[in-house]
Amino acid sequence: MNTAIRQVTIRGRVQGVGYRAWVEHQARVSRLEGWVRNRRDGSVEALFAGPADVVSEMIARCRHGPSFAHVDTVAEEPADADALNLRLAGDRFSVLPTI
Repeated sequence: MNTAIRQVTIRGRVQGVGYRAWVEHQARVSRLEGWVRNRRDGSVEALFAGPADVVSEMIARCRHGPSFAHVDTVAEEPADADALNLRLAGDRFSVLPTI
């Protein structure tokens, strides 16, 4: 199985519209590992780990987001397994505090 770990930053109207909860739900349904959090600059940051095709599909869904969101850009870059350590203990996918 070809696995991938990708970190994404989503910009636009993505805070105050349920974006983090939507990402968490989508990631859990897709059986991905990782985390999502708001950033003080108004963006949302997420890390997705799992089969490469499922990670790519998740990133594609992030380009649209939930119905009240308006996504301007999604920047993505490779990440390493150490980035998964930000998850809460025992969680497969975590919603982290704002940074």
